[in-house]
Amino acid sequence: MTRNFAHRGYSGKYPENTMLAFRKAVEAGADGIELDVQLTRDGEPVIIHDELVDRTTDGTGRVKDFTLAELQALDASYIYTGQYGRNPIPTLREYCEFVKDLPIVTNIEMKTGVYEYLGMEEKVWAMIQEYHLAEKVIISSFNHFTILRMREIAPKLKYGFLSETWIVGAGRYCHEHGVPCYHPMFRNLTHEVVAELKKYGLEINTYTVNTEEDVRDLAAKGIDTVIGNFPELTRDVLASIQG
Repeated sequence: MTRNFAHRGYSGKYPENTMLAFRKAVEAGADGIELDVQLTRDGEPVIIHDELVDRTTDGTGRVKDFTLAELQALDASYIYTGQYGRNPIPTLREYCEFVKDLPIVTNIEMKTGVYEYLGMEEKVWAMIQEYHLAEKVIISSFNHFTILRMREIAPKLKYGFLSETWIVGAGRYCHEHGVPCYHPMFRNLTHEVVAELKKYGLEINTYTVNTEEDVRDLAAKGIDTVIGNFPELTRDVLASIQG
């Protein structure tokens, strides 16, 4: 059964990576939520995709240069001015409090591809433990060193290598590093690539899938999870296929 994960929450209709988008993803019947974590200047894990706040908020500058208080003074929904009120950048703690009792899988992307945020692995792991979410999270990153570092401190969590390139032998690569999930861009999943990944028994969780045609194609290929901006669309398509 292919699962339906909401990319940055229900980001196709609501301000991405906000509590509003996460709540709406749950209401839309998503099986899981994908989100992005960075650290503030004072070391707090917050949920935002870009290293700069410019695109998604009414501020300018690098996430890592703001304190938590300064970040939370920004409006993460200013693009939708007048539609959804004010929505601050959420903390990871706020999100964990929201999902702790829900049957939702959370794909936490560690945003260490530009800035390494040393020590973020320990902070995220502490939060996962505090809210007893170890069985309901997947940790992914484009920085594969982050995955290996975090696995050292939390070996029983589920991990995935993120990729947006056409890696030759991606299944072998993940297998050799002991990482059970592969998170590629969906257009990279040719039949040959899927066959090689399945040869190594990998879980394939792919992004960013936003059309009925692509959801159907990926489900037919036996992809484990489609991660998209429109979880309601994905829900309906998968229901028509899987019953």
